Amino acid sequence: MPFDRAPWRLDPDVSFLNHGAHGAVPDAVLEAQRAWRDRMEANPVRFLARELPDLLDETRRDVAAFLGADPAGLVFVPNATTGVSTVLGSLRFEPGDELLTTDHEYNATLNALSRAAARDGATVVVARIPFPLTDPSQAVDAIVGAVSPRTRLALVSHVTSPTALVLPIGAIVRELDRRGVDTVVDAAHAPGLVPLDVDALGAAYWTGNGHKWLCAPKGSGMLHVRSDLRDRIRPLVISHGFNDPRTDRPGYHLTFDWTGTADPSAILATSAAIRFVGALDAQGWTGLMAANRELARRGRDAVASRMGITPPAPEGMLGAMAALPLPGRSGEREAERLQRALTDEERIEVPIVAWPVRAARSPGSGATANLVRISAQRYNRLTEYERLGDVLADRIRADADRRRGR
Repeated sequence: MPFDRAPWRLDPDVSFLNHGAHGAVPDAVLEAQRAWRDRMEANPVRFLARELPDLLDETRRDVAAFLGADPAGLVFVPNATTGVSTVLGSLRFEPGDELLTTDHEYNATLNALSRAAARDGATVVVARIPFPLTDPSQAVDAIVGAVSPRTRLALVSHVTSPTALVLPIGAIVRELDRRGVDTVVDAAHAPGLVPLDVDALGAAYWTGNGHKWLCAPKGSGMLHVRSDLRDRIRPLVISHGFNDPRTDRPGYHLTFDWTGTADPSAILATSAAIRFVGALDAQGWTGLMAANRELARRGRDAVASRMGITPPAPEGMLGAMAALPLPGRSGEREAERLQRALTDEERIEVPIVAWPVRAARSPGSGATANLVRISAQRYNRLTEYERLGDVLADRIRADADRRRGR
């Protein structure tokens, strides 16, 4: 994979292996965002009240084309966490209803699911997907096996945050749909990491981020709602768009496009991110995603071999991230200690995660493993993962020696 750190402003003294957390915005995209802000501040009333609706529609068409989504179903939100909360805030459940999810989900969205269940007297059911696993069908079987006649909604990630697995989301959505269960697809990591066709997927609700693998500015999330469900979904903030009398634009767009005064430059700069980052590879986004995936695979294997462990998932479930279980003790305290040491002493930025996350654990239980999750982007080199593996192996060996009193 071609190495190119030039487009990004990343600290040259830090080995940045955590693109999956908050992304990193190239200079050219920051310049595009700055241009939008300059235009807005030249005349805020003209920009926000008269120009913005058409500009949002233009951006919506660009993003929808990239996602393979119907522009009529696409609205903008700050991030995928907000997208999930928006759906859950709009829906209502009955006492005894079950809301299905998995133990590989994101802590924040699990919190939102638990709050919605508590609000309406429903129950959260957590399907346990094995990890390590050997086949994508294990994920499908675990989720489908947890469906009951009381299941009303499922929250499933396309790419899991703590374990970095690309789930077979098409099969999952189809099987849940066959059983009458709508799915909220948390696609926080999906745009720019894996090829997408949101319309073909057919999920009831789909939400993703622009700030991660699209390399758009922070605040550039998106929510897609299937046509038969759009009249149910409202933004978390209700403003003038709720009773806007215009008939030239869908009411669904009006309610989301104006929720109060805000800075829309991150959203508007998403088009520039799609164009600029895709042009970094001769084969466009297809080539970039494939190259990032291959680097993540090689990086994973380099770290695993140095720690003497077996990769916990098949290559077909990898994108531009990979997670590995760490030998030794698990839990938040150990994870935080190792995280600080890597950041402060080794100048390596990589997440150490206690898994399952707090919201996915059974009452009274703790983490069963600590994971290291690597990301691969064009600004990374294989040698960075090799060094990470050496550092982790040394620290884990030293920790084991201390416990044995050597």
